[in-house]
Amino acid sequence: MTELTPREIVAELDKYVIGQQEAKKAVAVALRNRYRRQKLPPELRREVSPKNILMIGPTGVGKTEIARRLARLSGAPFLKVEATKFTEVGYVGRDVDSIVRDLAEVAYQLVMREKTEQVAAVAARLASSQIAQMLNVPHEDVSAGLYDHEYVEVEVPEEPKLPFMGMLGGMEGQMQGLQDMLSGLLPKRPVRKRMRVVEAREVLKNQEAERLVDKEEVSQEAVRRAQEDGIVFLDEIDKIAGSSAVQGPDVSGEGVQRDLLPIVEGTVVNTRLGPISTEHVLFIGAGAFNVAKPSDLIPELQGRFPIRVELAELTAEDFERILRHTENSLIKQYTELLATDGTELVFADEAIRAVADFAYRANRELEDIGARRLATVLEYLLEEVSFQVELGRVEITKEYVEERLASVLESEDLSRYIL
Repeated sequence: MTELTPREIVAELDKYVIGQQEAKKAVAVALRNRYRRQKLPPELRREVSPKNILMIGPTGVGKTEIARRLARLSGAPFLKVEATKFTEVGYVGRDVDSIVRDLAEVAYQLVMREKTEQVAAVAARLASSQIAQMLNVPHEDVSAGLYDHEYVEVEVPEEPKLPFMGMLGGMEGQMQGLQDMLSGLLPKRPVRKRMRVVEAREVLKNQEAERLVDKEEVSQEAVRRAQEDGIVFLDEIDKIAGSSAVQGPDVSGEGVQRDLLPIVEGTVVNTRLGPISTEHVLFIGAGAFNVAKPSDLIPELQGRFPIRVELAELTAEDFERILRHTENSLIKQYTELLATDGTELVFADEAIRAVADFAYRANRELEDIGARRLATVLEYLLEEVSFQVELGRVEITKEYVEERLASVLESEDLSRYIL
């Protein structure tokens, strides 16, 4: 658990999300309270429940990004789900218990990755030694890559295929879940595969790492992290509230809320890792609430989200700050991407401001999609530059931005199609 103070957490979030200080403070306090809870006596620790958060604001203003960055800061298992994907018990569709099962899987993969990294050096030596024995050469030479282009045969597990999968036509995607579920039950016989040493070394390294890691220990730690540190982001929760909820013979928004209630309140769900309690999982609900209101949620569910923060719409100034000051901003990404092809992309200050203004204007005149509009604007703006390679120094000026974008916004039909 991170020992960052709330102020330090907000400072970290500021690197990736512009504005929205109220929401950042709320999640920072929620994360710090988890650290504080760990220091309490066991009998009191069990009684302290997380204060779930409800984020209210339009799309593209940073709700998901705040939650995702919070999870990365804490190293916590993080799961994002859309409330509209679930149906109440008794109907065809995903049941809310799958949230906990998916969280358990995320926690398992997180812990497994950490444990694998811890034994990576040993696994790499063992893999090189195996290949060295096959080639009858010193393993140091194999590790140094001197035989990377030689070929060896290694055993890999063959993934079993269900016999009817090839007869499904366009239904492969729908049946993939069944394939994944049953593949763990069907035997996997090893098959020998010929491959280059550089590939074989990675395959054998992964096999050795998997053998070195204690799976039972991984499962136990994954269960602990899911229960104590897990963060679930419930997006589009407003779509199952009140008059905006889908009502009909197939799904009931209120029914989904009632099924969610025990999960958010705290219940035990059986997963492949064992039973997992959600009593101390942090839930962050989010929605635009432009039709429904938070008060349209059933009262019991409202009470499980005691902290509510409203995120503001982004201004042109916010867009400019996003382009200039965020870590790994879109401008930095495009600059580095084109540099790999020998193009030095340079944005004039006035050009960045013009891009921000155009994105803000597009949101006002079209559908407001928040900061996501910057990606569509920049992609169209740099299309011709990206199409070519080794252009040398290319300066993006205000005049170039206006020339590329002004005609698009002037034509309503064209702007709706392109931006």
